[in-house]
Amino acid sequence: MECCSEKRLRFIKHGMVIMSVSNNSQSVKLRYLLGKVYIVVIATILFAFMVSNVIAGVLVAPTVVILSDKSRTGRLNLENPSNKPKEIEVFFSFGIPESDSLGNIELTLQDSNVTDPKSALGWIRVFPRKLVLPPNGSQVVRLVAHPPKDLPDGEYWARIIIRSQEGETSIPASTDNTQITTQLNMVMQTAISLKYRTGELAAKIDLANFNAQYKDGGVEVLADLINQGNVSYLGVVTCRLLDADNRLISSSDGNLAVYRNIRKRMNLGIPEGDFKQPYQVELKISCEGRTDIARNDIVFGNDINYTAIVD
Repeated sequence: MECCSEKRLRFIKHGMVIMSVSNNSQSVKLRYLLGKVYIVVIATILFAFMVSNVIAGVLVAPTVVILSDKSRTGRLNLENPSNKPKEIEVFFSFGIPESDSLGNIELTLQDSNVTDPKSALGWIRVFPRKLVLPPNGSQVVRLVAHPPKDLPDGEYWARIIIRSQEGETSIPASTDNTQITTQLNMVMQTAISLKYRTGELAAKIDLANFNAQYKDGGVEVLADLINQGNVSYLGVVTCRLLDADNRLISSSDGNLAVYRNIRKRMNLGIPEGDFKQPYQVELKISCEGRTDIARNDIVFGNDINYTAIVD
């Protein structure tokens, strides 16, 4: 089974993601933490498909690469923490988070036939593309941007995919001779965000619609966010559920990335207590507070503060 050129990832709360990789014969569905390593299991299927625990990977830093018209080169540091050599391949995909009407956020990665005007796929290069990392070894991979002339001001995107392969792993044979075992070829992949910036940059989002209603013993919040700038809006969203006396009932917060338009869903619990109705939801969005990205790599934009009564 070869990894398909398009992968659909479904974001779940707390940064957990389900990834489906499929071809004509079978589908593999695995979980990974957003921003961490995710696993593609490539198997030669005979009669059974078995997956064992995969614990190896390659450490990659930084987790976001920023290039610009002032600095068109960048670097990734790759480190092999294991005691086995690893074959590494570095390539690019394109994909931005998008949401459906329920607030489920999906990221579709495309390796080819990308027509998005914000894609940087056609003019980003990496050196070397393939390498072997020795046990406990490290290497620097260099990135170079060759943007087209007269590129409009703004930000352009790609995903850097670092794929490491450990070789074949055999699953022990069954004592029943009628059973045929599977041999797995374990591949680990890390997805890194790349952004190329040029000209005058502006980060701005608007809150187009907001709804808070009771659901499943708690409160579900849906916020429609519209990107009005020319870069991805990177910030932190905080949602608090308050009672009529402004006492805190529960809260939810996390990182936010708005590339175009997105529907953000948040769920707030209602614990037992003498809380006074009506309840209200307080929404705050700001570019301040990101700890996963260097401050000088953030294009700071507007804040949003909004309060609504729960329906």
